[in-house]
Amino acid sequence: MPAPHRAPAPATDIATEVPVTDPVIRAPSVGVFYRSPQPGAEPFVAVGDRVSPGRQVGIVEAMKLMIPVTAEAGGVVTAILKQDGDSVQFDEPLFSYSPE
Repeated sequence: MPAPHRAPAPATDIATEVPVTDPVIRAPSVGVFYRSPQPGAEPFVAVGDRVSPGRQVGIVEAMKLMIPVTAEAGGVVTAILKQDGDSVQFDEPLFSYSPE
């Protein structure tokens, strides 16, 4: 029996699954996830960017409070797991990265 036809993935850097072997950067709080510091601005990071410990990679807004999302370890961003403006839960994976 032939495999079902799958539509091509949309042209975006948002991943649908976390690679099993890659560590992740998680949401610090329940809230709304933002990839950039303000509407229309460039995202903090993109797939392929190198991050160092403490670098801000996103924001979670919770009750009008902007909570920075930061990398805990250095590495290269391998996937962005949430869309800009998505609701997130505490400790939910937002980015995966390959440690250095």
